[in-house]
This record gives sequence, structure tokens and C-alpha cells, in this order.
Amino acid sequence: MAIATATNLYTSYSPITTKTHNNKSVSFPLQPDAHVSRHVKFAVPFQKRTTLSISAASTTAIQVDGPTTSSKTSKTLPFRVGHGFDLHRLEPGYPLIIGGIDVPHDRGCEAHSDGDVLLHCVVDAVLGALGLPDIGQIFPDSDPKWKGAPSSVFIQEAMRLMHEAGYEIGNLDATLILQRPKLSPHKEAIRANLSELLGADPSVVNLKAKTHEKVDSLGENRSIAAHTVVLLMKK
Repeated sequence: MAIATATNLYTSYSPITTKTHNNKSVSFPLQPDAHVSRHVKFAVPFQKRTTLSISAASTTAIQVDGPTTSSKTSKTLPFRVGHGFDLHRLEPGYPLIIGGIDVPHDRGCEAHSDGDVLLHCVVDAVLGALGLPDIGQIFPDSDPKWKGAPSSVFIQEAMRLMHEAGYEIGNLDATLILQRPKLSPHKEAIRANLSELLGADPSVVNLKAKTHEKVDSLGENRSIAAHTVVLLMKK
């Protein structure tokens, strides 16, 4: 047995009775709204510790509530979402190709391939949804065979990988960011061509264009950027 000291705070009408270490009873009568704090010594028996040894042969299954993680999740997802982003400098002497359409402008994208910023970010979105390496790893600019290549070949490879994985385009939403030229006269042609390259109905392909309010390189007409979000649906 060991002697411990505790402080007990009581608020009650009834007397409190406890026993001290010599087993004598002590009563503490309390008046209404009275607060008494006393130090009382009492006996606390120590319990013997028990060591539990569990062998592998004696264990049983335990039911655990909540979701579990499957190693096959990536193969059974009904849909996958990917995001793509790309940015290129605009320089004189290059054509400005957006979504496979040649857009008249005094500058174009400086790049190893044709510099199609929209198709590049669409490819990255599809590859990202599939959990694959990005466009720069699959089509490195250090490989001379991609020098000046049309970005449609990158789209074709992304579509092949998508179909091989058992998916198809659910919908695609893209935003182009550039100060000039105005894209409103070309948006429908770009969207139609992008839909054809993807083998998707035009109704599930959306294209928006925004300026950068003359802020940084985009707003100063020194670069062009594109964002894309794509939803892939299991076939």
C-alpha cells in the first residue's frame, strides 16, 4: 500500500466522508454554496502489472471501420482528372499556332516543336490523369526528331495511351492567356480542330481566352500560356 495526497473540491449539501491512512473516518459538512478544498491522505493499492504476450499463432482478425486502400485502385477508377499548364515566349519570326490553327500575328512561340501551347498543355493534362510522365519526358526537346514537329503527333500518342488504359474523354476545359492577338475570331476553329484531334464531341470541349491585363510577360505580349483540366471516363 502507498500513501497518496489528492485535493478534492466539493460543492454539495451533503457531508463528505472519507477515510485517512489509519482508517479513521473524517466528515466534512458543507453548507449551501460552500466550496471546500482540503488535502486528504488516502490509501491507494498498487495493482500488479501483467505482461500480455501474444504469439503470431494466437492472433485473430480485427474488424476495422473505415475505408481501406487497395493496390488496384488505379486500375478500377471510373474516372480520372488531369491538369496541364504550358507557357512559351513569343518571338518574331515564328508562326503562332494554337490548337493546330495558324493564327495571324507578328510573333510566334519559340520552341523545339511547333510551340503549340494549347496542345502541349492538353497532352500534359491527359498524361497527368493517367499518372504518366509529362510531355517533356516522353517527347524531350533534346531529341532531334521532334524538332519542328507538329504537336498533333503528341496528341495522337496521348490518345493512344488513354485508350490503351481503357479511358475516353469525358470533358475538357481549357483557358488561353495572351494579350494579343484577339482570339474571338479564331476560337471556334480552334475548338473544332481540338475536338477532332481528341476524337471528342465538340459539346464536351470548352475553350476560353483571357488577357493578363498588361501584367508581366503575358500582359506585355512577350509570352502566351494555357491551362487545361481534363476528365477521363472509363469505357
